[in-house]
Amino acid sequence: MLEEIEKIPNSLAMRDDLDFKYFVSGTWKKSSSGKTVIIKNPYNDKIVGSVQACSIEEANQVISVAKENLECWEEKTQTERAEILMNAAKLMREWANPLGYIMMKEISKPLKSAVSEIIRTAELFEATAQAGLQQEGEAIYGESFKGFSKNKMSITYRVPLGVILCIGPFNYPFNLTGSKIAPALMAGNTVVVKPPSQGAISPLFFGLILEKAGVPPGVFNIITGKGSEIGDYLVQHPLVNMVSFTGSSETGKHLANIVGMKPLLLELGGKDAAIVLNDADLELTADAIVSGAFSYSGQRCTAVKRVLPMPGIADKLIDLVKKKTMNLSIGDPEKNATIGPLISSQQCDFVQELIDDALEKGGTLLCGNKREGNIMWPTLVDNVTIDMRIAWEEPFGPILPFLRVKSAEEAIEISNKSEYGLQGMIFTENIDLAFNIAQELEVGTV
Repeated sequence: MLEEIEKIPNSLAMRDDLDFKYFVSGTWKKSSSGKTVIIKNPYNDKIVGSVQACSIEEANQVISVAKENLECWEEKTQTERAEILMNAAKLMREWANPLGYIMMKEISKPLKSAVSEIIRTAELFEATAQAGLQQEGEAIYGESFKGFSKNKMSITYRVPLGVILCIGPFNYPFNLTGSKIAPALMAGNTVVVKPPSQGAISPLFFGLILEKAGVPPGVFNIITGKGSEIGDYLVQHPLVNMVSFTGSSETGKHLANIVGMKPLLLELGGKDAAIVLNDADLELTADAIVSGAFSYSGQRCTAVKRVLPMPGIADKLIDLVKKKTMNLSIGDPEKNATIGPLISSQQCDFVQELIDDALEKGGTLLCGNKREGNIMWPTLVDNVTIDMRIAWEEPFGPILPFLRVKSAEEAIEISNKSEYGLQGMIFTENIDLAFNIAQELEVGTV
């Protein structure tokens, strides 16, 4: 991995060999705690590198620096900020291959997907810059309200909120961190990033990218460490004006309980259902389900996590999905295997619990239920019923249950009973029916 890191200019400043520093005031520093967080490759369990285990005192310093530098960034024009974001996007494109390789090593994402994530983040920065230049205020006239004078007018416009704390997830450590950074900076806020413990290395390169792109020292900062040690302190810090978090629903609920009055943006888990109607194109549907369920071994909040097929097509659909699943490549992420390791052995244990529970309660194993190290074979379970954990719990792994339903109404009911409301899918040739069902689903995206 060191060879790939050295392809990125000035990367030596951010590390001692593979011991990575944190970033504050435009300077890379080692923690005074003397402690680090070791990051291992989930595929072979080899050490990839380490990041600083920063202390609460260092967390306070990073946030204070961000607050102190708010005014200098706020004074930049929208055009100046947009130019800096465009510069950052250009650097991401130039460094996409080594950055993708680093990500592949630390979270075992297929190499092609990891490089694609870097490019997609560059596109996001570009789109954010363009959208930021189109911001408009509003004017409301007094005559719009009964009893108000016609000569009164209220004008609204957008101003920076302050210090934004951005906490990203392990599964998209670059893109889902970048999607928080870009809008915050474009709006004139300063930023503190807390990367995930597993997947902390690739987000650190935002420090190099944004510094070279033209972000002044102290406007953008990164603090690393264990969430269990500094996480609560960061989100509760009085100088933090907003928290943006992507991660598990359990952690999101915890944050909601402790953050207090400051704005909190949460992107949490999902139990995304694919409803398949009798008139669906089954070949296309099966391709979409397999890709949606097993990309990055199912470690995505937007993965297909349960299939609700109608009686007329259930057998044929399940047979197609099984055949396509059996053809998935399994193994080394560097060779772009579709199914690679899960992020940790603990996650594998959890997925196995869900499989065992379903089989003990009468589920039919179609394929999979095999494990080597952190790699779990893609697993299909038919005849899943609503008393099984896999019908409701998010696995974050390569397991797909089929809950056979008798009608679209039953499918809608099961989908809506989930505690999650992230997204859903409808497969049908009837566009009117698709929209009617979509309106009944209690999810954010269909």
